[in-house]
This record gives sequence, structure tokens and C-alpha cells, in this order.
Amino acid sequence: MKSLEDIMAMAQNVQNELTKAQATLDTIEVEGASGGGLVKVRASAKGRIIGVDIDESLLAPSEKGMLEDLVAAAFNDARAKADAASQAEMSKMSSGLPLPPGFKLPF
Repeated sequence: MKSLEDIMAMAQNVQNELTKAQATLDTIEVEGASGGGLVKVRASAKGRIIGVDIDESLLAPSEKGMLEDLVAAAFNDARAKADAASQAEMSKMSSGLPLPPGFKLPF
């Protein structure tokens, strides 16, 4: 059995790796799209919205309802991609840690 000092050092290492992974997530960029690319939303893997791009053809007042639906769909697409990128990054981080089988970090 490992000593308490070894366990504490391992826990500190896990915390440091988790902090680095969280910082990395904000630098990974994903793009969600809807309407065949007429509405695009850029987000970080951490979920921060970076930008929105709306095709000019949708800016007519008669297209207001459709535009609102497309923006919501693009946000949801970006969020799903951000979640996938986040999960992939966190999996990379945790794969090198000596965790017991079945142990899940809180993310």
C-alpha cells in the first residue's frame, strides 16, 4: 500500500493536470452550424461563445422566426461539439493518470 505522502502527491498531480486541461479547453475552438451553413456559431470547448456569423440573406424582417430557430440550432450544434471536444481532451488528460479502474473524475 502506498504511503499517505505518495497518495497526496498523486492527488496534487491530478489537480495540476486537471487545471492544465481546463485551461486548454478554452483554447480549443469548435463551430456549430445550421441552415446549411447560413448561421454559424464559434465556441470554445469550455462552452464560451466566441462569435456568431449570420448570412445576409436571412436578415429580411420576414425571416425573423426562421433566423431565431437557426441561431438556436447553431448554438446547440456548437455546444454539442464543445462537449465532445472537452470530453476528448479530458480523456487524454486522465489516460496518463494512475487511477483505480472505474474511477471517474468529476466532469
